[in-house]
Amino acid sequence: MRNSRALAVAGVAAAVLGAAAPAAVADSGRVPNPSNIVALPSVIARGGQLTITVDGCPNGGTATSNAFPRTNLTPIHGANSTSKGTATVDEDARAGSYDITVHCSGRSLTRPAAFTVIGGVRGGIGGSSTSGATPTDVAIGGALVAAAVAGSGVFWMRRRAEKRI
Repeated sequence: MRNSRALAVAGVAAAVLGAAAPAAVADSGRVPNPSNIVALPSVIARGGQLTITVDGCPNGGTATSNAFPRTNLTPIHGANSTSKGTATVDEDARAGSYDITVHCSGRSLTRPAAFTVIGGVRGGIGGSSTSGATPTDVAIGGALVAAAVAGSGVFWMRRRAEKRI
């Protein structure tokens, strides 16, 4: 019984491999297609370096975007049909999502919203604040400080009265 199961499993495996072999041989003559564009980090500040990895690009190529200049992609040794490049995001790139278009082996592929550029913080003026405190803000803050001082005075006076008794 065991031998027949093992023989059946081996037969099924051979049939699957036999059916896949002609497809693999026929596929090897095709021009490779770029696929699976990966940009890391996916969120980056202006001026930062972005690593782009593309599958199906065995001879290298180029990557372009509105956020960085044309960047060369070079094949990764030991990785089957994968290329990699490093791009520097422009200092004047606007905050938002950007596409990456890859050109290799005479073919192109675009990955929409591949990465996001974030803007810097306006340091020295309270982070993201641009207008400052309004008179209403000052009045509310003053009222809260006055209430805290009055409450502290009442508490201190009560504690002082307890000690005399």
